[in-house]
Amino acid sequence: MALNYIWIGFFLVAFAVAAVRAVVTGDAQVFSDIVNATFSSARTGFEISIGLTGILALWLGLMRIGERGGVVSAFARLGAPVFGRLFPGVPKDHPVVGSMFMNFSANLLGLDNAATPIGLNVMKELQQLNPRKDTASDAMIMFLAINASGLTLIPITVLMYRAQLGAANPADVFIPILLATLVSTLVAVTLVALRQRIRLWDKALMIPLAAVLAFVGGVVALFRTADREVVAGYATTAANILLLGVICLFLVAGLRKRINVFEAFIDGAKEGFKTAVTIIPYLVAILVGIAVFRASGAMDFIIDGIKYTVALCGMDTQWVGALPTMLMKPLSGSGARGMMIDAMTHDGPDSLVGRLSCIVQGTTDTTFYVMALYFGSVAVKNIRYSLSYSLLADLAGMVAAVLLVYLFFG
Repeated sequence: MALNYIWIGFFLVAFAVAAVRAVVTGDAQVFSDIVNATFSSARTGFEISIGLTGILALWLGLMRIGERGGVVSAFARLGAPVFGRLFPGVPKDHPVVGSMFMNFSANLLGLDNAATPIGLNVMKELQQLNPRKDTASDAMIMFLAINASGLTLIPITVLMYRAQLGAANPADVFIPILLATLVSTLVAVTLVALRQRIRLWDKALMIPLAAVLAFVGGVVALFRTADREVVAGYATTAANILLLGVICLFLVAGLRKRINVFEAFIDGAKEGFKTAVTIIPYLVAILVGIAVFRASGAMDFIIDGIKYTVALCGMDTQWVGALPTMLMKPLSGSGARGMMIDAMTHDGPDSLVGRLSCIVQGTTDTTFYVMALYFGSVAVKNIRYSLSYSLLADLAGMVAAVLLVYLFFG
């Protein structure tokens, strides 16, 4: 129901803001802008869905080979100690645990093209375990919260844009991004775990968490002592080699099990095509709502209000220049990316605003998009508290981003 009210709110607020603008400033053009935004965003939603079709067909086809070859089951056994605690409603050694393991791994490595179709496959399998098909299960909410928090080790696209726009050291935001996204993910997991009464102080969770923190500490130390761009390049290459290695592992496992690898791929690819078609209306709906909200000028009113409040409290206002990216990030990935590029172009890639915009862009995922995409793929309408908790995790990540940019560059 949360998305339902928010979606309606986008339109009502947009109409109210447009009406005020038309009366106060005589700017009746805003209504045309809003209508044009509905058409362009609807087309964008359809194009995104069609663009996902090939990727979904590829990866769900490969996943079907992995399932029949026994690789996904092996991943499930590997992730069972941790996922068994975070997802107590999922049966032990269920294949979905292996898919979750692969999804989280792909996200960590920044392999979005692989993570999304695997994540959609996870939602399909969780829906099969869900007794109330129109309502999000506890396992779905935990999975979505972790995905929306956007934990990524190497934010390669952010570093790429910084290099293109002439940053002196494009990788200097790597450590703040890593720390901020870690905060966002930990807050997301903690909030959902408390709501679902999952005991976090468990050895099965504490040991992997300590390992993750130690690994992050090692990466931070490496980036502080070695050439950051060289390390980022090696990490990206390693991630792609690992991804290709997993594909080859699927194929070899299929041959070893003597299954018809090609037919298994076709079966999975067909499911990918069906999934891509299923998500079209959900994706169009949320993108149109966001576009209407932006075109009306409502976003500008919010930003101006926050700027005024910050100045009134006597606080430093430099970071306020990154607010467009911060407010856009949960709504639209492309919109936030555009705001980030605009901030770096206007203020400079090495300015506090430019760096903060980059840190925010790499800290969390586009929550509304993720919710619409994942829940839409399985026709779940009642998402319960998943959106509110994910947005709280986004807020925690953004507050951490502001503190970190002052700590590192202020």
